[in-house]
Amino acid sequence: MKKKHLTVRQTLILFVFSILMISSLVTWLVSITLYHFRLVPAQLYIRLVPLISTLAFSMLVGTLTASRLSRYYLRPVNLLRDASEKVAKGDFSVRVPEDGHGEVNMLLHSFNQMTKELGSMQVFRDDFIQCFSHEFKTPIVSIQGFAKQLLRDDLSDEERREYAAIIADESQRLVRLSSNVLRLSRLETQSSIVEHSPYRLDEQLRSCILLLEKQWSQKQLDMNVELEDVTFDGNYDLLSEAWLNLLNNAIKFTGVGGRIDVRLSRENGEAVVVIRDTGIGMNQKTLDHMFEKYFRGDTMEHFEGIGLGLPLVNRIIMLSGGTISAVSRENEGTAFTVRLRLAE
Repeated sequence: MKKKHLTVRQTLILFVFSILMISSLVTWLVSITLYHFRLVPAQLYIRLVPLISTLAFSMLVGTLTASRLSRYYLRPVNLLRDASEKVAKGDFSVRVPEDGHGEVNMLLHSFNQMTKELGSMQVFRDDFIQCFSHEFKTPIVSIQGFAKQLLRDDLSDEERREYAAIIADESQRLVRLSSNVLRLSRLETQSSIVEHSPYRLDEQLRSCILLLEKQWSQKQLDMNVELEDVTFDGNYDLLSEAWLNLLNNAIKFTGVGGRIDVRLSRENGEAVVVIRDTGIGMNQKTLDHMFEKYFRGDTMEHFEGIGLGLPLVNRIIMLSGGTISAVSRENEGTAFTVRLRLAE
């Protein structure tokens, strides 16, 4: 059984109480001794008895009162001490109630902020290690294998170019993997977007569509674009990343000759963006888990990706004060709807 040690508060109260009681006892014994040897008149002794008794009782009441008051005022400090012990053992999820007074409350708030940041760093580290061990292994093994092939003396120039191209593609894949992991981890530690400014949302969507023109032109996709003039106050770069991700997914999962609709409209003080495709669609399981990190649906097993695109989009939309949802049916396509609150 673990030995329980006294707290500082308990030790201090016990120490003060012991001194007071010993002092009262010594005073009592001295008065009895003086009376026994007739060094004090009986009348004076009779007067000292109630005085000493009252003094002892007052000391007892005072000690108990101090004990109760110290329990109330030292409670935040004791909670902070217990929480610090948990943090020292690696538990960064612990929080303390911020119900102190003055400087104590500021200390509790700072402690909670510290554990929050430590928890974010722990999540980032675990996610990166998990992603590296599962997703980075394949391109690294591929690069290693084809690099060894390039060392052979019997390779033709065509084979060397082919292997070098594969190594370049796999290296670029590693760059994209690490960039997405770092970007998503950084966004997950943010609670709001600090840098934002008003801009034309319709022009932003039009620019993103043009940036991907090569991809959708190669697949001969019919791009149907209907954009109302809408001004939105947000972070241009972050939202551009979200639109590019959604549009790129629509292009990737839509077959040759398919159709993609992009619409922007105003509805009840919100900007509503709908990106609809006629691609492979998603089943209900994929719809339920599509915003979870590293999740890849059954219909996506033949496509490149590690399941970070939609979680990244979801986080960007949330930080922008909006919502994102999707409806989909297998072999019939998918429609993503993003709603962003417009400034009054």
